[in-house]
Amino acid sequence: MKRIRFPAMLVGAAMTSACITVGPDYERPAPPPDANYAMAGDAPAPTLVALTPSNEVAREWWRSFASTDIDRLVEQALRQNRTLAAADAALARAQAVLSAARGGAVPQIDYGAGAERERVNTAAFGIEGFPSPTISLYSVGASAAFDLDVFGGQRRRIESAAARAEAQARRTDAAYLSLSGQVVTRAVDIGSLQAQLSAAEGIVADDRRVIEMIRRSIAAGGAPASAETAARAQLAEDEARLPPLRIQLAQARHALAALLGHAPSEWAAPELTLEAMDIPERIPVSLPSELVRARPDILAAEADLHAATADIGVATAALYPRISLGAAFSVASLEPETLFNYESAGWSLGPSLTGPLFHGGALRAQRRGAQASQVEAMARYEQTVLNAFVQVSDLLQAVAQDQELVQAQIRAAAAAAENARLAELAYDNGAGTLLQVIDAQRQSQRARLGLIQANAQLRRDIAALFVATASDWRAEGG
Repeated sequence: MKRIRFPAMLVGAAMTSACITVGPDYERPAPPPDANYAMAGDAPAPTLVALTPSNEVAREWWRSFASTDIDRLVEQALRQNRTLAAADAALARAQAVLSAARGGAVPQIDYGAGAERERVNTAAFGIEGFPSPTISLYSVGASAAFDLDVFGGQRRRIESAAARAEAQARRTDAAYLSLSGQVVTRAVDIGSLQAQLSAAEGIVADDRRVIEMIRRSIAAGGAPASAETAARAQLAEDEARLPPLRIQLAQARHALAALLGHAPSEWAAPELTLEAMDIPERIPVSLPSELVRARPDILAAEADLHAATADIGVATAALYPRISLGAAFSVASLEPETLFNYESAGWSLGPSLTGPLFHGGALRAQRRGAQASQVEAMARYEQTVLNAFVQVSDLLQAVAQDQELVQAQIRAAAAAAENARLAELAYDNGAGTLLQVIDAQRQSQRARLGLIQANAQLRRDIAALFVATASDWRAEGG
């Protein structure tokens, strides 16, 4: 019988392992063919938005507001936020799992040593009348094992671990991007609430001034005493609006402190104003076909799909035999001084073959489960893409309407202020009534508050649009 040399067998197995990788190969989903985000009947895109077919992003997008306070707040949050620290640690864990998977693909070498004191039970071997000796046994050895990965199960495990590490990296990117948006939104909230509180306090001051006017009118016989009662009721109503605004302002400041990694008692919010937050002149928005290649949550869902596809290969490989090569060398002796003599040495070398024979259908069930997981991952990916497109579409419409609302509120505030001035002038000259003055002032106050709220909402939606379109949170070249 012809004898097969082991090196030749090893080379043949290695060649086989290089040619077979069971399970489906991952194919990246094709980008959508859509050229825009608008639905039929939607308003045109806002004038400050530029749809671009390139993968252009706004580096450090928050700088578009030209606010040194916002720049400083976002930079502090990116350094100190606890959620980001957790995301970074999760990424490090995923990368360690990948390194471990790669390490399993190379030969595994172990060593061992022992020193034992043992009493040999001669009676157990059928030897009667012979004393059981007590001996010492010393041993030193090493072993090596290498899975030839004939059907690619280990390669698929590495592929799956790499895809999961990629998914975690993209989720970490999403956490950074989301944080920058939250910080800017909180800054806008603080600026808006401060402006609203200032306007509300101005309204209260106007109420008190009206009361003084009424008193003078009553003293001159030009108004009934009941007029002061109505004015005081209005003053009380307007004063009641102040505490809720102060509560919201405090909550916004506290939330901003938490985003920056501080307890409220450890940090003081800067004096933020809407006027110091410029409206960006241009917002680059990628087309849908480019957005799916840039938005972190979509990329994370895509990496999850890749991992689920690779897991099918892992489950498929478990149905096939495993061929591995093992080697061991050891020396053992009853005396330490003879431990390393040639006569104390022993070794083994050879391949081994193991394969599933009967597992009650468990392995095939695991493969079906992996296939179902891939279908689930594909559905999640497609839904993530749809949600992203809907979000961008909503924000494009919101920014467009915000721009119109701001312009309308500017006109309304100017007209109401002029009307209030004329009403007061007419009253001072005896050509108007006090009721006309009060009504005109009310209209002017409401218009001022409306303008503040419209300006704040425009800035919030712009920040959300930057985040939704995956504008990069990193510095240029980062």
